[in-house]
Amino acid sequence: MSSRLFTPITLGGIELPNRIAVAPMCQYSADDGSATDWHLQQWMTYAMSGAGMITLEMTDVERRGRISHGCLGLYSDANEAAAKRALDAARRVAGPGVKFGVQLAHAGRKASCRRAWEGGGPLGADEDPWQTVSASAIPYDDGWHTPHALTEAGIDVLVEKFAAGARRAARAGFDFIELHSAHGYLLHQFLSPLSNRRTDRYGGPLENRLRFPLAVAGAVRDAAPALMIGARISVTDWVDGGLSVEDGIGIARAYRDAGLAYICCSSGGNSPLQKIPGGPGYQVHLAEAVKKAVGVPVRAVGLIDEPRQAEDILAQGRADMVALARAILADPRWGWRAAATLGDPFTVAPQLARGAFLRKKWAQDRQA
Repeated sequence: MSSRLFTPITLGGIELPNRIAVAPMCQYSADDGSATDWHLQQWMTYAMSGAGMITLEMTDVERRGRISHGCLGLYSDANEAAAKRALDAARRVAGPGVKFGVQLAHAGRKASCRRAWEGGGPLGADEDPWQTVSASAIPYDDGWHTPHALTEAGIDVLVEKFAAGARRAARAGFDFIELHSAHGYLLHQFLSPLSNRRTDRYGGPLENRLRFPLAVAGAVRDAAPALMIGARISVTDWVDGGLSVEDGIGIARAYRDAGLAYICCSSGGNSPLQKIPGGPGYQVHLAEAVKKAVGVPVRAVGLIDEPRQAEDILAQGRADMVALARAILADPRWGWRAAATLGDPFTVAPQLARGAFLRKKWAQDRQA
């Protein structure tokens, strides 16, 4: 009998061969938004990881929406061509049924920063910074750039830029789009009362704070009707006065009603004051709460790195899929190890088959 982890699932009309997802992970290695040879090899590696759902890194819909100078984008013809080149290569080596998606995003007030390995934080005056934007003119933290509060006309422009990014994603050949509404980036900035102090129709109660993200969801759906659409959300801000789990459930319900096919349940990222409890699977209870209250397919994420841990989450009905980030970076063949650990059959590319038995042996050794 197959494990739950290796049971297929259908989301929004597309069938995934298993319930392992590669979570989107910024690589900070693009050239003015365009995928480089680093992305070519990384996407090909993901394609052979054993995961059935590959969500590529945060991909910004305009240049000023990038976190850093190295962030990926889909705002130009060059971006689109580079993404298609890397995606086509990944598809040529991917396992049967593997699906690829792009996470469309805008960093808002968390843009204009250094790459992670350069220390992060806002770019200095001599580092080619740019003006950031947000729901309100509130910087992320002391010493950060103060964003311009978007006008209603500016909001309309950004809705269209998300739609344009969706059209580029469809032309490049992606199977699905994930809207990044988490981790303190622009859509989350509108959703959270920590960063949205507006007094117009985009601020105040959650219904108003949802107006821009739902406009984006509708525009993306209309621009790319053949693609499945989902979203990643921060279910809670982990800060008093910020988004609560109840708010997160309300956001998930609104996205479900807007036609989105799944919710990836993450948390935090919108305040340096957040107090996040650590530990393996520390966010699984958030996915469980959304799944129970909303009935939408959910993806659990956050320090899920052991196959039996992932299997237990699914077998207990706490989530419909699991997403892996650091675990995939550390073990690019994690899916092979999971199949060996759980006793599931797994077919690898013939060029790699001679090494597959070692994964099984290592899994058995770990259980001894």
